[in-house]
Amino acid sequence: MIAVTGATGNVGRALVERLVAAGRPVRALTRDPQRAALPQDAEVVRFSPEEGPALFEGASKLFLYVQAGGDRTAALLDAARKAGVQHVVLLSSAIIQDGADETHPIHVMHATAERQIRDSGLHWTFLRPGAFATNAMQWAPQIRASDTVRGVYADMVTAPIHEDDIAAVAERALLDPGHEGAAHRLTGPEAVTNAQQITAIGRAVGRDLRFVEAPPEEIGPELFPNVPPDFLHGLLKTFEATVGATPEITTTVEKITGVPARTFAQWAHDHADDFRG
Repeated sequence: MIAVTGATGNVGRALVERLVAAGRPVRALTRDPQRAALPQDAEVVRFSPEEGPALFEGASKLFLYVQAGGDRTAALLDAARKAGVQHVVLLSSAIIQDGADETHPIHVMHATAERQIRDSGLHWTFLRPGAFATNAMQWAPQIRASDTVRGVYADMVTAPIHEDDIAAVAERALLDPGHEGAAHRLTGPEAVTNAQQITAIGRAVGRDLRFVEAPPEEIGPELFPNVPPDFLHGLLKTFEATVGATPEITTTVEKITGVPARTFAQWAHDHADDFRG
């Protein structure tokens, strides 16, 4: 049995679907099972860290979304170990690297989780993806309303990765031997600016979209509704540092899964209906 936290998130949902399709028993842990809309063959269970070992009974492996445990991650890992879990695959972040700003709140969150997992006595694998292609969903309300998208840093450069490519690597890390003790850095296959992402989304939905750059000091939580307010300043600093830079691009997805990572244009095509409303 594989337990999956964050089962209704972008990566967690894709992973549950993959594991069910592969015929693997899956326990999908979610805060709201009634609204989960997960595959019928998945065991959908209400996620409550207070449940302790009972939450993981019968599971030998765990996919952990870093925000699932919050400040109870150490206790969650202890409960998993007591229930018989032997291997945890963590969805971490590419912000964990040599020379990183260790005071950055996103770094602190992921580095703390990695340290707690190392200290747990469990076998571990860390997935450290860079920018998620799904970050482009922040523009969806504007795209549904007009052909103009307002945002920061038109020339911000990333190599965004498709959420299902992350799930594909997680699947292999959970099912195949040899990933214990590995930290896999994951990216998409090419560098793309914010303005180019908007162009690609426009092609996918059959419209001519235009990106209009706004000063970062004028950007508020309304453009980043899923970002905690205390993270927003640090996130904007991270964005600024990528303007004109050359992003890290890895081939890890292809090496592990045998299939090349998908381009942002492919992601936009897959999600075209999300931008149409």
